Amino acid sequence: MTQISFIALLLAMGYLIARRFGLIAKTIHLAKPISITNSKERWKRVLLLALGQKKMFEKPFVGTMHLLIYLGFVLINIEILEIILDGMLGTHRIFAPFLGDFYPVIINFFEILAGGVVLACLVFILRRVSKQVPRLDSAAHRELKGFPIQDAMQILIIELVLMSALYIMNAADPDQSFVISRHLKSFLPEENLHIIEQSAWWIHIIGILFFALYVTYSKHLHIFFAFPAVYYSNLDASAQMSEMPHVTNEVNIMLGKPGEPSNPDLKFGAQDIKDLTIKNTLDAYSCTECGRCTEQCPANQTGKALSPRKIMMDTRDRLEELQKDPNSTNILLGNYITAEELRACTTCQACVEACPIQLSPLEIILALRRYQIMEQSDAPGAWNAMFANIETNQAPWKFNPSDRLNWAKS
Repeated sequence: MTQISFIALLLAMGYLIARRFGLIAKTIHLAKPISITNSKERWKRVLLLALGQKKMFEKPFVGTMHLLIYLGFVLINIEILEIILDGMLGTHRIFAPFLGDFYPVIINFFEILAGGVVLACLVFILRRVSKQVPRLDSAAHRELKGFPIQDAMQILIIELVLMSALYIMNAADPDQSFVISRHLKSFLPEENLHIIEQSAWWIHIIGILFFALYVTYSKHLHIFFAFPAVYYSNLDASAQMSEMPHVTNEVNIMLGKPGEPSNPDLKFGAQDIKDLTIKNTLDAYSCTECGRCTEQCPANQTGKALSPRKIMMDTRDRLEELQKDPNSTNILLGNYITAEELRACTTCQACVEACPIQLSPLEIILALRRYQIMEQSDAPGAWNAMFANIETNQAPWKFNPSDRLNWAKS
């Protein structure tokens, strides 16, 4: 009966997780496809930024704590394979007879890693509760109200529960003694060890399956999507903005150079998700809401409405809305992201440089702002004057190009 219950649980949760990932993938592909080159360099980035977390260590303490959680949680979950096989086959520690004396060594290693996870989770909880990190303060950042701030705490608490269940399960095993859990044995009643072990076993596996499903609704979806997001990241220098190929084509036609025929239905920039690229939608789902981008944003620092983190979160919220209601009449530009936010951006690229996995709020901002200006003709008067000066004088200022160096004569 236990095996049947376990297999039923595994199949049910597997279906829900696969269904959720399928919906997310479908929503991501509402955006425009992109072409990429230089796969070797892209895989190198994946290894350094996504797997190796190179940029996290620009802040060594936080980088170390994050690595403890990341490595610990990933490696410990290798033990899930044994738990799943035990649940399906009705066995107990199926790998122990095959590994012999090496089995306790492996579990001891997992327990030490679990200790690192517990330590890091407690540190991160204290950092959030103490409000000593301004970029994580929900009172100072409107995008962190409600679920986003609850989500961060819930994930940390779930991880603590899972590690605790692992320790109790190991401590209640009368045939095994491991490096950390053995110190808990004296606190457990001997007559109930089997019940305690089974209960902890179920809590751990149900917790893991619930966590895997919950993550798909959480900012921690970056556990999976950070890898493709880094792979598709821009390989050019971060200060280089992407051109608009169709605009280049129109300019070439005007100059008498070879070009494709003009498209009368062409749209400039982006108004909604379908006008963005798959890279932009991947970025939105990969954002950890850490706030490093907003912390470095000069517009945000001077009190303007722009928060690069909010741009990413708004894009993800719009994706989630489309997933629930494909016929929604809302649009990204206007219903989620305002003109005031877009105009505050200085395109300094500080947000891109600050992101640990090279996500780009700026690409989304530029796409929306291009639509706003080129399609809606919605630009401040000073901007229009600047555009006119660039067109006529090849500079933002209203001076004849031949007079540009007159200042050097004085």
